[in-house]
Amino acid sequence: MNLHLLIHHPPFSNRLQKFDDLDMKLLAELTKDGSISVPELSKKLGINASVLYSRIKRLVKKKLIKKFTIVVDESLLGVGVKASIGVNRDPKLKDTIHKQLMATPEVTSISEVTGRFDIIVNVQTKNLEVLHSIVIEKLGKIDGIINTETFVELQKTDKDLVYSVV
Repeated sequence: MNLHLLIHHPPFSNRLQKFDDLDMKLLAELTKDGSISVPELSKKLGINASVLYSRIKRLVKKKLIKKFTIVVDESLLGVGVKASIGVNRDPKLKDTIHKQLMATPEVTSISEVTGRFDIIVNVQTKNLEVLHSIVIEKLGKIDGIINTETFVELQKTDKDLVYSVV
C-alpha cells in the first residue's frame, strides 16, 4: 500500500515559520512512505524515536503536514483517461460555475491560473467516449463557460520532492 503525505503550502503572505534540517529529512521520508513506523524512521535517520514523535506532532500542529493519506491506483477502479480542461468563463458567474464543476463526479480538481485560460479543470474518466460526453454534455452546458480546450494525459511521471530549509 502506498501512503501519501499532503503538505500544506501556505500563501506567500503568511509569516514564514522556522523549520530545520531534521524537519526537512522527516518530510522527505514521510513523503516517500507515510506508513513508515516511527521506530523504523528512528533507525533510518539515527534519531531517537521520542524526538521524532514530538517533531511529527509539531509539524502537524504547525500545519506544515496537513494530513496523512493514501495513493490509489485509479486504473484498478476503472479510470482509463485523465485530462486537464482549460476553461474560459464569464467572471460574473465564477462562483456558480465553480459549484457546478465541483458537483460533477468526474472532476478531481480546479485551479485558477494565469495565461490563456481562467481555470484548469482536471477530470478522470473510464474512456475517451465518457470524456467527450463530460466536455460536451456537462461542462458545455454550464451557463457562463465560454470555451474549453481539452488536454488528454498520455503519460505521467511523478518526481520525489526534495525539501530544504529556506
